[in-house]
Order: sequence, then structure tokens, then C-alpha cells
Amino acid sequence: MYLCTVFSTDQQTLHDLEFEAIKAWLEKFCIGPTALKQVQTLQPRTQFAVLRQELKRLDELRLVRVHGEKFPQLEFEELLQEIKLLGIQKAVISLEGFRRIYQASELVNALVLFFENALFKYPLLKELTNDVYYTKEITNEIDQVFDRNGQIKDDASPELADIRTRIRVLRNQINKNFDKELRRYNKDKVLAETLETYVNERRVLTVLSTFKRKVPGNIHGSSKTGSLTFIEPLVNVPLNNELEFLFDDERKEIHRILQALTALMVQYRPLINAYQTLLTRIDFLNAKCKLAIEMQAVLPAIGQHTGMHMKQAYHPLLRRANQQAGKPTFAQELKLQQKSRMLVISGPNAGGKSITLKTIGLLQLMLQAGLLVPVAPDSQMCFFKQIYSDIGDNQSIENELSTYSYRLQRMKFFLGRANAQTLLLLDEFGTGSDPELGAALAEVFFEQMYALQVFGVLTTHYSNIKLKADELPQAQNGCMLFNEKDLSPLYQFALGQPGSSFTFEVAQLNGISKALIQDAKLRLNQQKVRLDKLLSSLQKERNQLLAQNKRLSEAALAAEKSSAQHEQAIQKLQHKQSQVSQVQESSQRQLQAGKKMLGFIEKFNASSRKKDINTALFQELTQYLRLEKSKQTIKKKAPTPTATQQPTKKEVQRAEKYEQERIKVGSQVQLIQTNRIGVVEEMKGKQLTVIFGQARIKVHLEKLRFLAD
Repeated sequence: MYLCTVFSTDQQTLHDLEFEAIKAWLEKFCIGPTALKQVQTLQPRTQFAVLRQELKRLDELRLVRVHGEKFPQLEFEELLQEIKLLGIQKAVISLEGFRRIYQASELVNALVLFFENALFKYPLLKELTNDVYYTKEITNEIDQVFDRNGQIKDDASPELADIRTRIRVLRNQINKNFDKELRRYNKDKVLAETLETYVNERRVLTVLSTFKRKVPGNIHGSSKTGSLTFIEPLVNVPLNNELEFLFDDERKEIHRILQALTALMVQYRPLINAYQTLLTRIDFLNAKCKLAIEMQAVLPAIGQHTGMHMKQAYHPLLRRANQQAGKPTFAQELKLQQKSRMLVISGPNAGGKSITLKTIGLLQLMLQAGLLVPVAPDSQMCFFKQIYSDIGDNQSIENELSTYSYRLQRMKFFLGRANAQTLLLLDEFGTGSDPELGAALAEVFFEQMYALQVFGVLTTHYSNIKLKADELPQAQNGCMLFNEKDLSPLYQFALGQPGSSFTFEVAQLNGISKALIQDAKLRLNQQKVRLDKLLSSLQKERNQLLAQNKRLSEAALAAEKSSAQHEQAIQKLQHKQSQVSQVQESSQRQLQAGKKMLGFIEKFNASSRKKDINTALFQELTQYLRLEKSKQTIKKKAPTPTATQQPTKKEVQRAEKYEQERIKVGSQVQLIQTNRIGVVEEMKGKQLTVIFGQARIKVHLEKLRFLAD
């Protein structure tokens, strides 16, 4: 169980596992600066209850997106400046500020309505809206002042309406005067081709400088060459001055209106503050959701005990790079449990050992940072208290440390901190020094880590580490598979046996002569040569068995399909035969009945005048009809014969109850109503959370059928 909520790692581990690249990927989905800052400060954690709730909430939003629900479009700007101004007396929020408040209120109202209509489908997402409520009061107040284009309405106040009326009248007069002067001076040929322009927001004539003294008015400058002079006609000078006074009056009145509206908004400050909190939280959540969808990530089952079983696990950065390059990416299945908590991965270089190790580490960091991970939905993961790595050829120039010295210091650091809730990821374990001496020291370190109960994944070429993993009960070997013919990597991880480094085979493929290779073999310890040869042979046999198993599986599937089709054909034939038999039986019965009735008709005496001559015949006919009716009744009531005695209803219920009692977390179950198969993620009494494909559903125990552990 998790007893500590403090998570520990270091920057080197985050760098080794490329966690910053994931954050950079996440940043591009953020809308506002608050979510962006949250991404930049994002770190792995191990607060089990809180983190688990966050992940479930994120998965709810992912399901909203995947199922195509009409979730409100997240278009908003943050309200930090507006909230600050609402706390200052006589402050004035700008036109843009009120537009942001209006937009936020509309969006929050849409979110509230969405979750009300969704009923109980997304409870953790709906929980985010607890501090807000649906209201049109804020938008109605803003609509009293602003038009649809976000500008102050003319009738926002009587004073503003009067000022703007006067402005329109004055502008009309200025334009009439200007047009009259324009026609006059254009006729006198004193204007340039452009005739007019605007300078300092005033309409002016473009006069040829030679004739500037012929046009009375205010000069507002000249062209760069000095050939043109810009003159405001004298008749418009006082009118334009009056217009400036009116513009100033308009600005003052708008300032007063906005100040009054700001004061009105103060009463809504707690709600507007809640808008900011809700929208920034959803922004951050939505960014993580978009990242999950882009990298095809899901929420695995999360156990409270240390251990993991990743199925169809992908390294997200590698898959993105391969997709851009048009190359395939191979999924891995990786398992670390209490009984097999240390995994040693071996095999030749360039086979995928390091990327497999990095996949485990990066996905674990992502999960503990509250991100969904690219694995199969029925995968199982956990939380670790500490995650540390030693990957790559790290050196410390500043401290004058070699690669080996650096690694020794890292190992000292690990051993001083590691415990049963630590995940260690060590690439090329023990290398950097004399092979024999380094291997001996690596074996000691391995035993020490094993004694500390850590969970670890190590890649190595050392045979003694492979042997040690085989000897220790809670350690296991694994290897990356290669094509035994050309030694090309298959990028497939196989659990259960160590891998050969294929040292001599790779050398031979690269053109090294057999004589040199044979000489090298003679210089080695023969036991090591035999071991490497054995590992190589085992991997070849494994590849052959896998290929044979694949062929057998395909043949079994084909046989099963053929058998099912044959069985279906037999059932159809039997059904047709049954129908034919029923028709024949019915026809025979009707024929016999017809003959019998024909006999009665022949016996009927229609010519005799005796009153009772046909009485005996009628009695015989009545008795015959009663007998036939009795036969049909008995046939309908007769039970359908069965080959074997069927179990009673109580016996069936008793058997199902026994099977249901075997259900636990991780069990494979079947939904009785629809026959859908899923995996149990969580149990609270008789209420279970079950993963069905991409969906998580809460189901009562009685609605499930136990399949397997």
C-alpha cells in the first residue's frame, strides 16, 4: 500500500527519459498563460487518491471527445486583469475587458447546461462547475451598454445619445462645406490629382504648393518633396475645433459609463473569479486530453499495490517520429510484479533494449504527472515513490568524472535511497570499466538492489547478470528478438529467457574472417563461449517455436471457423428437415381426415324420409371429432423431450452466485445482458468499475459472469 505521498526523482532522470519533450508537446494545446505555466511546472507525483481522481476526470473528457459529444468550444481569454480592477475603487474596466467577461460568462453557462443535460455521465468533470451557476445577469448588464460589435451603444446614457447626435450633425455640415470647397478649387486647377486626404483625422485639400496662397485655411503640413500642401478649408476650421470638443465630451461620458458598469460588476466578483478558476482548469485538462487523443493514450487500471502489466505499450515520441517518417512502430508487452520485480533485458545492440527500458520509464513518469499513456485499456499500472535512471554515456566535465566514475556515483546515490517503492532503470548496467572486474562489481550491485526490494529494469551484455537473474526467485530475464538468419532486429520483446549478444555472428556478417573469429573464440573462457552459443541456439529455437505456434494458431482459427460454418449448415438442414416432416405429417393427417369425412358423406342417406335414419351416423361423426380434438390437445401439452435432464433455475442461480464470488480486481468478466467481455478495475462492495474496450462502466456484481483471473 502507498504510505508516503512524497515523490522523488532528479533532473537527470527526467532528461534521460525525455519528459521535457512530452511537456513541449503538451504546451502547444494550451489556450491561456495559466495552463501554459501549469505545463511548464508539471512534475510527476504520487498522491494516489488525488492523482487517481485527476486521471479519471481526464479520461471522462477524453470519452466526451471520442464519443463526439457536443462539448462547448473553449474560446476565452483569462480574466486576471479584470478581477484585479474589480478590487479597486473607481477603477474602470476597458471595452476589451468587458468583452472577455461576457465571453467567459457565455462559455460557463454553456458548460453548466452541458453537464446538466449529460445527467450523471461525467460526474468528475461536473464537479469542476460546483462554484459556478447558470445566469444571464452579467451578460444582460453588459448588453445594456454594448452592441453586438462590442461598441458602446448610443443610448447607453442620455448624455451620450445627445453628444453623438451633435457629432453626426456637425460632421454632415463639415462634409458639405468641404465638398463645396473641393469642387471650387478643383475647377480653378489648384489641386493635385489626389484632390484630398486626411491629416490628424481632419479632411484636407491636397493643394499644389505653387497655389497654396490662393486657398485660405489652416496648413497641416506638406509632402516629402514639398510639391503638395495640405490645407484645411477656412470655413471648416471652427467646426472641426467644435468636433474635437465633442469627441472629448464623448470620451469622458464613455469613461463614466464604463466606470458605472465596473461598479455594477463588483457584486459579481466572486462569480467572475470562479469563471477564471474553472476555465483555466478546463484549459489545462483539455490540453492533456488533446495530447492523449493525438498519441492514442488511455487510462489503464491503477492498482494500489506496486506492480505493472503494460500491454500494447508504445513510446509516444518514437511513434510520432516514425509516423512522420512513414515507418512502423512496434508495441511491447512488459510486466513487473512482486514475484518478478527485476527484469534483465539482454541481446545485441540496436535491437531495441534501450527504447524498451525508456518506454517503461517515460510512461510511468507521464502517468504520475497526471497524463494518459499509450497502452491497451486493460493494462495495469501503479504509482512509485521514486523513479531513477542511468541511461546513456553521461560524463561530468565540470567535476572531471569519466563515464564509469559518473555511473559509480549514480549507483551510490541509488543504493542510498532505493526501497520497495522505487523503480530503477539502468541501461548497459555495469559497463565502463574492465569487463571482468566491472561484471563482478555489477553483480554485487544487482544483489544489493535485489535485497532492497526495488523494482528494476536493466539492460546488459554481462552473462553473470543474466545467470543471477535466472537464480533469484523475484528476478527474470528477457530479450529482444532477432531474425536468426540475417540478425536483423524484430523489435519484439520476449520474457523468460536471456538473449545472446551474437558477438561472433555479427562480426562474421560484417566481413570479419572465420580465422580471426576462431582465434578470438580460443582466447575466451570456453564456458562463456558455450553459454553464448546456448543462448543463441535458444533464441533460434524460440523464434522457430513462435513461428510454429503462429501457424498452429492460424490453422486452429481456420478449423474453428470451418467447424462453426459446418455446424451452422447442419442446423439449417435439420431445421429444413423438421419443417418438411411437419408439412408431411400435417398433409397425411389432413388426407386421412378427408377420407374419413368422405366415408361419412357416402353413408349419409339424403333420399329417405325416415326422421332418424341418419341419427347413428351423426353420433359416430360427433364421437370422431371429439377424439381428434382430444389428440391435438394432448400433443400440445406434451413436454419437449431432451437428451439430458436440464438443471433447475435454483441450481443455475446457485452456480452463478458461486462464480460471481470469485470476481476480484483484474478478473475477466462478461456482462450477462450483452455478453461483452471486460476487465475489473475497481470494486466497492458489489459496485464494480469494469473496462469494456475504450469505455469504463460501473456495474453491479449480479450483472456479471466470472470468466478468468
